[in-house]
Amino acid sequence: MKQRKFRSLHSHFISKYPKLFLCLLVSVLVLFSCSEKRAIKEQEKYGEPHRPQLHFSPDSMWMNDPNGMVYLDGEYHLFYQYYPDSTVWGPMHWGHAISCDLIHWEHLPIALYPDSLGWIFSGSAVADLQNTSGLGTANNPPLVAIFTYHNNTNGIIFPQSQGIAYSLDKGRTWSKYAGNPVLITNELPDFRDPKVVWHETSHKWIMALAVKDHVAFYSSFNLIDWNHESNFGFEVGEHRGIWECPELLKMEDEGGKEKWVLFVSINSSGPNKGSGTQYFVGDFDGFNFTSSQKQIKWIDFGSDNYAGVTWSNVPKEDGRTLFLGWMSNWMYATVVPTDNWRNAMTFPRELTLTEDNFLRSLPVRELELLRGLEYKTGPFQLDGEFSLADKVPFELYPVELNLEYETNSDAILEIILSNSRKEKVVIAFNAVDNTMIIDRSKSGSVAFSDVFYTTHVAPIKQGTRVGDIRLKSNTQVQMLIDVSSIEVFVNEGETVMTDIFFPSEPFKQITFQAVNGNIKIEKASVYKLNSIWN
Repeated sequence: MKQRKFRSLHSHFISKYPKLFLCLLVSVLVLFSCSEKRAIKEQEKYGEPHRPQLHFSPDSMWMNDPNGMVYLDGEYHLFYQYYPDSTVWGPMHWGHAISCDLIHWEHLPIALYPDSLGWIFSGSAVADLQNTSGLGTANNPPLVAIFTYHNNTNGIIFPQSQGIAYSLDKGRTWSKYAGNPVLITNELPDFRDPKVVWHETSHKWIMALAVKDHVAFYSSFNLIDWNHESNFGFEVGEHRGIWECPELLKMEDEGGKEKWVLFVSINSSGPNKGSGTQYFVGDFDGFNFTSSQKQIKWIDFGSDNYAGVTWSNVPKEDGRTLFLGWMSNWMYATVVPTDNWRNAMTFPRELTLTEDNFLRSLPVRELELLRGLEYKTGPFQLDGEFSLADKVPFELYPVELNLEYETNSDAILEIILSNSRKEKVVIAFNAVDNTMIIDRSKSGSVAFSDVFYTTHVAPIKQGTRVGDIRLKSNTQVQMLIDVSSIEVFVNEGETVMTDIFFPSEPFKQITFQAVNGNIKIEKASVYKLNSIWN
């Protein structure tokens, strides 16, 4: 009865208002046509040469450090250093994107623009849930961004200062604090990158700030008035470069013991030259960070993971330490061969801390959302070459490769990514000297930089040697292979390497090769990964 009545009304409307109906029909068809065209346009944009399919990249133009990473009401906010007028670094803004799953990202309008106090350099954001700043209300507490002002007027670089901005609509719009800057110095040009955390014991905010060759700690009860507490790092760690993007955070090690970890990025003296991020494990009492660590420890031994920090306000029921880094290197970031966009972020990672104070790093579990078809093989004895392209019924990019092999010999395992133009990247695991090597010297476009084509090396544990005998031990490897990058995680993230590359066509072939002996492949699996832009 209702269906007949609807049809009757529908016919009556058409007969009485034929022109209006025709106009509405045309409007709907145009709307669908425009939507389809927009979808095709977006697909084409994110299908550009070298555009990452697994990693966040800007819609267009220049991007570097991740900033202001904060979780609120089901959304992960990612802000980032952004220059909307060029693919080369310039006056910094804060770009903005959000995600509900750490994988798929929605681009939002620019959050922070330069003003009379300077460009907007790196910083952090917190959910001021108790409204300690007074910038919101008890019922609508603010998100507060803390950032560095970089004043470069007429070529004169003034001392850097810290400013804040706040949002009362879940980060969609931002207002700068009228009393900016909230922290100034009259002497130091390198005084930047504030990362702020809530210290529960002392009920105050703690800021870690990079000050040229060390980290300074400041405290505040309201995010506005800051007091200097202490310094760390004058005589420890790597110092052949400027310290940047520090972060102090509390973690429990795998044995359940509470510890504090301090990240410090350093430019020009990373583990394989250029940019890198070191870390220190110790204790923090609300005033001083202390560490007995003598060894320099790196979050990532590759060339392309810099300025990484973690998301704040991650729910306690989740409990993870979620990390993201800039996937490039200041030695060549401004000249990499991409056209209307430059640079990407690493895949989001979960950090854990071992009882002997080493960080493990693995892709977040949400990676499973991208998995499609799977191919499995093993165990088998590798003697010579084994090509996955001959076995796998799908294109070998982007993919996740998982591998476990026995390391009871001195043979070298090589995993070779290649294409029809004989371009290649070689990842080698050497049981003789316990190293992993990534060789991108023949990866395609390398001439844009005289340092890009170098080979990168990282230490790994591959079994125990007693005299001339290597004891039986298995090595586990997980790789994320994107259009223009590879991230390698060895032995549950004990050793990590991240490198980018720019082949003239994607690497659609993956070959295992045993050099100087045989290697037993215990098991191997390959997942076809879907694009995050679909």
